[in-house]
Amino acid sequence: MDATLTERIRQIHDSPIKLMFEFAGAGSGALFWLHAVPGSSRTMLEAIDRYAPASLATLLGGEPATYVARATAEAMAETAYRRATQLSDAAPVIGVAVTAAIATDRVKRGKHGCWVSVCGRTGLHSYSLTLIKGARERSGEEAIVSQLVISAIAEACGIEALTLSLREGERVEQFKTTRADPVALLLDGSAQSVVVAPSGERDPDAPVQGGLLSGSFNPLHQGHERLVQAATKWLGQPVAFELPVVNADKPPLGYAEIERRLTQFQYRFPVVLSRAPLFVQKAALFPGCTFVVGYDTAVRIIEPRYYGGVVGRDTALAEIAEHGCRFLVAGRLDGDGQFMIWGDMPLPPAFTALFLQLSEEEFRVDLSSTAIRALQL
Repeated sequence: MDATLTERIRQIHDSPIKLMFEFAGAGSGALFWLHAVPGSSRTMLEAIDRYAPASLATLLGGEPATYVARATAEAMAETAYRRATQLSDAAPVIGVAVTAAIATDRVKRGKHGCWVSVCGRTGLHSYSLTLIKGARERSGEEAIVSQLVISAIAEACGIEALTLSLREGERVEQFKTTRADPVALLLDGSAQSVVVAPSGERDPDAPVQGGLLSGSFNPLHQGHERLVQAATKWLGQPVAFELPVVNADKPPLGYAEIERRLTQFQYRFPVVLSRAPLFVQKAALFPGCTFVVGYDTAVRIIEPRYYGGVVGRDTALAEIAEHGCRFLVAGRLDGDGQFMIWGDMPLPPAFTALFLQLSEEEFRVDLSSTAIRALQL
């Protein structure tokens, strides 16, 4: 390590930014250098070497079309960024990724080089470098790739980039994509909802149709999954999970906790994040949707005391109906061991059509997140 490299890394450690590092094919030198300069505990959150193809496929949810490519590096960086948000709620974070093909003990037909990508709250900054094949041994190519990683981290921290030891004809190309972090937009109120696809792709304020099963999903369990399946069959429409980040009865969820809960759905189910804790707010946000609820939740929905009286309740239910929304109610085991179904609950005739019922034959799973958490203690 020369003095310039050491100084850049010292400056990185002195910045407030923390990072998660994913690397495949090369980049281990960058990790070594970051740890070789005192203060890496202020910078590094986690680093993973995705050397086996199966490991990278696990990260991305499938084998990439091309391993050393911009799309692959950016997908790795975005995933690293989301992981970093789970590990650090207090500091600004970035996800750093490199995917590379460098000299090895066999002849490679393709080019030698790398893609480096850095993901933060405002978007992606990616770098491409093609190396002159045969101009260096493996250690020399590893060093150049690692220099580019450190340089990219420095730029993300607002520090001057490194001058790389490039050969004539080699150059670094840069690409920037401005894309605000949807979860950050949700938390600061700039977005009211975010649709999260099973792949992890996030779309703020996207339209939502079909059914929604709202809950805290702490944890997601078989009862939730089977209820979504039963509701999908009953409605003949897709049903997604909805996770409110603001709750009427609990503290709002922090960034790290949101990401932790989202990992339960990754590569499996779509999730809608929202800032709507109350069903009257959800109806305004998701018009035409059917809200899938348990018996105990349905009882609270019609209980006047939650609205300041009968007039307040009837006004709220009327608003929900005006937005074209309704409720599909699943039965639930009560504290006395009796399985309760919606049946003939006392409701004004004007609102009876708002509530549909899943029979015990169509759905019954006697599980609760509260009981599961108690068993985990």
